[in-house]
Amino acid sequence: MTETITLPDDLVRPARDILDPVALQAALAEAAGKDPAAPEARTRIVQVLSRARAHGAGAIAEALGEHPFAARPTTRAFTWLTDCLIRAVLDQARAGLTPAQRKALGDFAVCAVGGYGRGEMAPQSDVDLLFLSKGKISPALEALIEAMLYMLWDLKLKVGHSSRTIRECIKLGGEDYTIRTALMENRYLAGSEALAQELNTRLWSDLFKGTETDFIEAKLKERYERHRKQGGQRYVVEPNVKEGKGGLRDLQSLYWIAKYVHAVQSVKELVQLGVFTQEEYDRFQQAEDFLWAVRCHLHLLAGRPMDQLTFDMQVQVAERMGYKDRGGMRAVEVFMQAYFRHANAVGELTRIFLVKMEDAHVKKNPSLTKVLRRRPRKNDLYRLEHNRLDIADEEAFFADKLNMLRIFDEALRSGMLLHPDAMRLIHANLHTIDDRMRENPEAAKIFLGTLLKHGNPERALRRMNELGLLSAFIPEFEPIVALMQFNMYHHYTVDEHTIQVIRNLALIEHGDLAEELPIASTILKEGVNRRVLYVAMLLHDIGKGREEDHSVLGAKIARKVAPRLGLTPDECDTVEWLVRYHLLMSDMAQKRDIADPRTVRDFAKAVRTRERLDLLTVLTVCDIRGVGPDTWNNWKAALLRGLYNQTRRAMETGLEELNRTHRGREARKNLRDRLTGWSRTDLDREVKRHYPPYWQGLHVDAHATFAEMLRDLPVDEIRIDLHPDEDRAATRALFTMSDHPGIFARLSGSLALVGANVVDARTYTTKDGYATAAFWIQDSEGKPYEVSRLPRMTQMIHKILKGELVAREAMQDRDKIKKRERAFKVSTSVAFDNEGSEIYTIIEVDTRDRPGLLYDLTRTMASNNVQLASAVIATYGEQVVDTFYVKDMFGLKLYSESKQKSLEQKLRDAITAGQERARS
Repeated sequence: MTETITLPDDLVRPARDILDPVALQAALAEAAGKDPAAPEARTRIVQVLSRARAHGAGAIAEALGEHPFAARPTTRAFTWLTDCLIRAVLDQARAGLTPAQRKALGDFAVCAVGGYGRGEMAPQSDVDLLFLSKGKISPALEALIEAMLYMLWDLKLKVGHSSRTIRECIKLGGEDYTIRTALMENRYLAGSEALAQELNTRLWSDLFKGTETDFIEAKLKERYERHRKQGGQRYVVEPNVKEGKGGLRDLQSLYWIAKYVHAVQSVKELVQLGVFTQEEYDRFQQAEDFLWAVRCHLHLLAGRPMDQLTFDMQVQVAERMGYKDRGGMRAVEVFMQAYFRHANAVGELTRIFLVKMEDAHVKKNPSLTKVLRRRPRKNDLYRLEHNRLDIADEEAFFADKLNMLRIFDEALRSGMLLHPDAMRLIHANLHTIDDRMRENPEAAKIFLGTLLKHGNPERALRRMNELGLLSAFIPEFEPIVALMQFNMYHHYTVDEHTIQVIRNLALIEHGDLAEELPIASTILKEGVNRRVLYVAMLLHDIGKGREEDHSVLGAKIARKVAPRLGLTPDECDTVEWLVRYHLLMSDMAQKRDIADPRTVRDFAKAVRTRERLDLLTVLTVCDIRGVGPDTWNNWKAALLRGLYNQTRRAMETGLEELNRTHRGREARKNLRDRLTGWSRTDLDREVKRHYPPYWQGLHVDAHATFAEMLRDLPVDEIRIDLHPDEDRAATRALFTMSDHPGIFARLSGSLALVGANVVDARTYTTKDGYATAAFWIQDSEGKPYEVSRLPRMTQMIHKILKGELVAREAMQDRDKIKKRERAFKVSTSVAFDNEGSEIYTIIEVDTRDRPGLLYDLTRTMASNNVQLASAVIATYGEQVVDTFYVKDMFGLKLYSESKQKSLEQKLRDAITAGQERARS
């Protein structure tokens, strides 16, 4: 290192403020003393270099904090700092060799490769080095490399290294595309510059030339595998900034291929080559700068090479980058919307580029080209270009703006993909879409045809959305594009969720889910208004991201959009109603006791007609299935199926059929028919020992099992029956024992201790002093327990109920909130409802979920003399809604406002105390 070294002027801080080469050289000379090879000198040298590295990294981090979007100057600064350290280490390692070793070194060069070679370094990036030798690696060069590596490791740098000749580089690069890509990005650092230049000359003449097709195929395959491993979706809620779809690696793949094929040194040169327009290049730069800024902040926050934007990191990165709350969105949601919009831009740009490369260079085979199913219509608008639908005459095509909609309809009809040139032209002409076009009945007809005519509009909708056409045609859709809801329940952004919902509807219509979804499949087979259903699904979440309730706002928006799409006034009314009440059926099924006749009656009165019931059922099923891959399960299916069937029956036979007396009479008859081996006396005793509510909420299977468990039950014995309930995708847990206060809480605690998640529960008292309780439980993955585990679980629960384990003490180790979940803010609400049930007060507690919550709530109620009849638990990621059907100690509803307020405060106190324990 010499004083004449050129200082770069494009870093996030002045180069000399990061590392002063002259001062470093002087400090190293002093530290080395007369014998640089001495152990104590080496220790001093490493200390000097460590201080220089820490100072430089600190200066860069501080500057990025002041300018949080200055990604390029930051990555260049880390590269500059690393370059200086590598050269200084080389000088010190060489000085530590003997004169004979220095003389025997021969020609060699130190080169940066990979991301470091490209000059793109995040704070915790690896330092990839190539030690290039003219001939076979000599013992002297080996000693130099070893001395350098030891020093670099002492500096805590993560070094990847290889020692090769030019011939070996070419041989290995020919066998491995990862090595070939890294070599293509080599950058000279020190040593023989002529040798480094010779490597580049030989790489291009002997390795790269003539192998463009193979390289592109390899990179396309690599990209596909990377996306598959990352989940295949651009809009996963915890994206990987580097490896995920729409991430930095996609942009790097584009650059690698461009460099390999066109020998460009920067992406900007692709504009001159006509591969990108200037606007596309600007979008490329903006996306790349944003993603690099995010990655740098992630590394600095984690203190390690972390590229996954986990929930807890999303909040911290958003704060570091200066995002603020806006309207109905949290700062983290504003940040993540920006992230996903940039990821979308990356996807569009890489698709345009890579498809062009594929068309020009890749050997055609079925895995890389879409098999042509139908020819495009014979007109002058379209042409076939590499089996993709392209625009034949730009001027003629855009003379009628409706063609921007027609081409998507034609692509679905013919089963072809759009050519990237067509997509880029459509994107460039979006500004021509105006209110006149949006209100054109022909435009509405084309758009609805795309939704309704071709089996599954998913692909067309996604491309329309990614290109911005969907938002241009329906401006009300724009605010939900790339909008992430910051919670653990929703797996996709709102726009992607909407497309997934419509995809599920198309799958049901096609008959693909007939066995899994018999009711929704039957409804669609018997016939519904498809125009209403598809438009309602398109608009159901369109009000999200604002301060107003999204269902209410969405209904207002639907009132404006539906007529523009050509729906009749009656159809518009139905769409508006469906959007306004699209959560009604889900809430009723998951948050209320559907065994309570009042629940079904209230729901039937709200829905009013069979048409609405059918439409809402299909919308609800598709909505839940569109939340994420594992959201739908048999438990939710059973609840919705039960609510639908009861409501339909009530509409057909009259609401008066929904009463407790009728249900009780039917349940008692079913039990008598089931217990065929019982005497008349025993049957009468069993039927008469239960109060009326017992007969409402349980299937005859549970009634029969309880009858056997209660038979000759000693007062000091607890009987437990754990049994798979396949229809509900849960394990049914039945308990019988002598009645005493707080049983519900004790049972909740025992189940929490064995790791069970309660999804439904009800408890009853017999006239002769026994308690019967039924719980439905699932494992940590939301599934029934394996039968082999049930005997051991039964033993554990027995121990806990007998007092051998104190639930409250044992719970403390298990009742914890995971670190990545602590970033979520879940407000607590407690509501009392005396109208939703004829004989109970309904208490609805909406708060953060955790293992010990149900136990804390039920224990609090028991200590306040509240009798618990049933509990319904609905979980939405980190949020849970626990609904309790209760009476006071006299068997009456909780009418007193002062008692309600007192109980609410005690429940809130229990929740707060529990959360503090769970965070500790």
